[in-house]
Amino acid sequence: MNLINLKQDNKMKRFKITGILFAALLIVTSCDKDFEEINQDPNNPTSLPSHLIIPTAVRNMQNRLNSTFVGGDMGACWSQQFAKVQYNDEARYIPRQSIISATWTTLYGGVGNSNTNPTTTTGVLSQADAIYNLAEVEENTVMMGLALVLQAHSYSVAADMYGDVPFSEAIRGDEGIIAPAYDAQESVYNGIISMLSQAISLLDSGVGTIDSGSDILYGGDAGLWKKFAASLQFRCLMRISGKQNVSSQLQALVNSGNLFSSNAEEAKLIYLSASPSANPLYETVVFGTRGEWKVNSVIVDMMLDNNDPRLPQIAQLNDAGIYRGKPSGYSDVPNNDYNYTNVSAIGSFYLRPEAPGYYISNAQLQFLMAEAAQKGYISGSASMYYEAGITASFEANGVSDNGYISSNSLSGSTALQQIGTEMWKALFAQGVESWTEQRRTGYPMLSPAIEGDINHIPRRYNYPTIESSINAANYEAAVASQGADNLSTPVWWMN
Repeated sequence: MNLINLKQDNKMKRFKITGILFAALLIVTSCDKDFEEINQDPNNPTSLPSHLIIPTAVRNMQNRLNSTFVGGDMGACWSQQFAKVQYNDEARYIPRQSIISATWTTLYGGVGNSNTNPTTTTGVLSQADAIYNLAEVEENTVMMGLALVLQAHSYSVAADMYGDVPFSEAIRGDEGIIAPAYDAQESVYNGIISMLSQAISLLDSGVGTIDSGSDILYGGDAGLWKKFAASLQFRCLMRISGKQNVSSQLQALVNSGNLFSSNAEEAKLIYLSASPSANPLYETVVFGTRGEWKVNSVIVDMMLDNNDPRLPQIAQLNDAGIYRGKPSGYSDVPNNDYNYTNVSAIGSFYLRPEAPGYYISNAQLQFLMAEAAQKGYISGSASMYYEAGITASFEANGVSDNGYISSNSLSGSTALQQIGTEMWKALFAQGVESWTEQRRTGYPMLSPAIEGDINHIPRRYNYPTIESSINAANYEAAVASQGADNLSTPVWWMN
C-alpha cells in the first residue's frame, strides 16, 4: 500500500468513528433539540466550509517564500541574485536558526489540529489537510483536489529545503503521532508525484465547486488548478530526473494538454496594494525602509554583457547613474566600496506592493520543457521551448525583445548552460526556487561567497534545533541516513 492510500485509509477510519459518535450524540440529545437550536452561537459555527481556509494557506506559504529573511537571505543571496550592504551573515552562509525554525513551523506547525479545530491550525500542510478533510465531508471532490495540490507543493518545498522530512506520518497528531518519522527524500518525492496525479483526477471529476471569492489564485477555476497540478508535477519530475527515469511521465504530461500555455495560467498570488497584504519584499524594503537588500554583481554584470532588456526592471541606477551590483559575502565591506548608495537597489518593478508571489511560473515551466527536450526526455524542439521561456519572462517583466532572442539563440554545445542560466534569470526575486534550480542544474556556474563560512553554496537548510530534542530518535535516524545535519550535506536529488 503506498503512502497516499495509507493516509487516506487512516482518514476514512477517523471519519467513520466520528460519524458513529455523532450519530450516538444525536440519539442522546434528541430531546434537547430545540434547546440546541436556540442556544447556537452564530459567531462560532460548528462546521467550517472548506473553501474559507484557502486564503490563509496560500498567503502563509507565499509570505514565507517571499520574505526577505527566507526568499532574500537564504534564497536570492545564495543564488547570487541579491546581495547585502549590511548584515551579511546569511549571505556568508551563517543563517539565523530562528528563521530556519520559523520556516519549518510554517510548513509543519499545528500538526494534528486539522481535524479537531481547523480554525487554529498554523502550518500550511495542516491547513491543506483541513481543506481536504472538510471537502471530503462536503463530498466536494474538486476541493479535495485543490487541497492535494497545496499539500504536494508544501512537501516539495520542505524536501528541497531540508532533504529527508516527515511525510507518511506527518500531520497525524490526532492519531497520536506527535513524533513523526522522517521519510527519505526519494519516497517523499514519489509520494508528491502520486498525490498530484490524484489531484488532477479529482479536479477533473466535476463534482463540487471552488468558491470564487475564497480562491485568491484562480477565482474558482478548477481547470486552472488542474494546470497548476500538472505543471507542478512536471517540475517535480524534472527535479528527480537525474535519479530516476521519468521520461514517460514527462511525455504523458506534455501529451495531456494540461500544462501551462500562457502567463495567464501560471500559479501566482497577486498581492494587494497596502500593508499587511502587500508583497513581503515591498513591505520590508520600501514600507519598512530596510534598504540593505541590493542587486548582486553576478546578475548585473551578466545582463550588462548581453544587453538584457530586463536589467532596468531588476535593478535601479546607483548614485553615479549606472547599474552596479555587489559580490556575495564580506563580513565588513572593505573601504566602503559597497554601500547603500553606490550599489544598485532592487528594481522598482520588483518592489511593487502588488508584485506576485509564484508557486510556479510559465517561464520556469517552458525552460524545464526545453531542458527535457534537450536531454531527450520529451519530444519537441528545445529551441522552441527555450524561446518560449524567454518570451514569457519578458512578458512578465513588461519588456520587449529588441533582438535579444536572436542574439542568444540556443547552441548545441552550450544548450543546457543557456537553458539553466536563462531559467535562473527568469526566477529573479523567486529566491528559494532560484537557489533550488541553481543547485540542481549547476547553472549559472557560481563561485562561493567572499568570506563564506563554508567553501561552497549551501546545499540545504539544517533541521530546526528543537527537532533534535522533541523528535530525537527520528531526527537521529534521518541524520544517520542522509548525512550530517549541516548546510554542506547535499539533498538526494543533488547526489
